[in-house]
Order: sequence, then structure tokens, then C-alpha cells
Amino acid sequence: MKVAVSIDEDLLQRAQVLTGIEAHATLLEAALIALVERESAKRLAALVGSEPGLVAGSRSGSGPA
Repeated sequence: MKVAVSIDEDLLQRAQVLTGIEAHATLLEAALIALVERESAKRLAALVGSEPGLVAGSRSGSGPA
């Protein structure tokens, strides 16, 4: 998809330096992926403890050998 956006040049340059990604489209895609991952992790973390009485199941390989 093609999208026209205005981005702060200093912010764009800092992101390029930090990531080593030169291509603007690739850099913006990486930024969006990171944003989605971060927000998904926040939502998952918010669910922790939301099921009172839930008992954790056994983990494979954690029992006696």
C-alpha cells in the first residue's frame, strides 16, 4: 500500500541510525511491526491475573524423570 506521510526529519534520521535501516519504507514497516508487538504485549500483560481461581497447568518436561 502506498501512503504519503509527514515525518519529523530528526526522528527519521535517529531511527535510521539506531536501526541501520536506510530505506524509508522498510524503516516505517519495522516501526509499525515494533508498535504492534509492543501494544500486543501490553494487552497480554493486562490479562495476567484476570482469571481468579485459574490453576496453571503442568509444563511438559517439568515432572519427575
